[in-house]
Amino acid sequence: MPDSTAVRPLEPDDGEALASLASASERLRSQIARRILGQGAVIDLFLTCLFAGGHGLLVGLPGLAKTLLANSLAESMDLSFARIQFTPDLMPSDITGSEVLDEDPATGKRVFRFVAGPVFCNLLLADEINRTPPKTQAALLQSMQERRVTAGGKTYGLPQPFHVFATQNPIEHEGTYPLPEAQLDRFMVQIVVDYPEIEVEREIVAIGGRSPPTMDPVLPPAELVAHQNLVQRIPVPPSVVHHVVDLIRATRPTDGSAPKTVRELLRYGAGPRAGQQLVTAAQAYAGLNGRPAVTIEDVRRLAIPVLEHRLVRSFAAESRGVSTTEIMAELLRLVAPR
Repeated sequence: MPDSTAVRPLEPDDGEALASLASASERLRSQIARRILGQGAVIDLFLTCLFAGGHGLLVGLPGLAKTLLANSLAESMDLSFARIQFTPDLMPSDITGSEVLDEDPATGKRVFRFVAGPVFCNLLLADEINRTPPKTQAALLQSMQERRVTAGGKTYGLPQPFHVFATQNPIEHEGTYPLPEAQLDRFMVQIVVDYPEIEVEREIVAIGGRSPPTMDPVLPPAELVAHQNLVQRIPVPPSVVHHVVDLIRATRPTDGSAPKTVRELLRYGAGPRAGQQLVTAAQAYAGLNGRPAVTIEDVRRLAIPVLEHRLVRSFAAESRGVSTTEIMAELLRLVAPR
């Protein structure tokens, strides 16, 4: 997490870099709009997560272009892309790779050789991640947190940049394995993909089964990494840090600052990593919109997608059908900036 204890002005030559970041954001939005109609808020969150260096969890019904969105973004940035369809019989080595025994035909000598799995890419789409058992889900943990894979006692670095975007179907529970809290905490944001507006849906239906247009790369991977480094240096005022900490602590039912609503409806709240990622996401959001510092409004705009999937509801909330989204909305109303 960047040093957020004081406002640190960007370097004099960073103004041009900040303008370049905002320009890159507009170019990417224009490219993606060639394939994805509507879903502006979803695309904004996707880009915010990517430029913040995080991973995203996409939640939505089938047929809402989640896979197409991830693939389109990868193509528009010339990122290597891989998609894994998670199934109950998927093994950890199907994700990370495995060692195979090779024999030299000339000498007969046998040696182990590591064959890299699909995780060795820039952007990995883990499709229906909750359809595979926890052991296989956990295979992504080290990759997501450390950007490396360990196999056969050796460690292999993943390409940079490296991002995981996973999808979940919110209505099918039979034969699924809910992601454990440790895995959920690795995702910077939860992106809810909903039905399109009626006019947009008419356009989508009118297109029919035509092949989507080709994408032109408008941002090379090296430039993405440079923008991600710039995002880490966007200043965060102390007032913003205080508000982030106030929000995080208010989600914990055992904390004295937690509102009565939280104590009734939540069993567990968000941890310090959530606060770090909320700040980093706000830095990216500010930079993508061409602003040289983070505001409290940036934090409040991103609080729900960054925090809601990290909260564990109480039995009272589950029995009354109160979602974490509704709890977070009420929390934002109750916890005002200082």
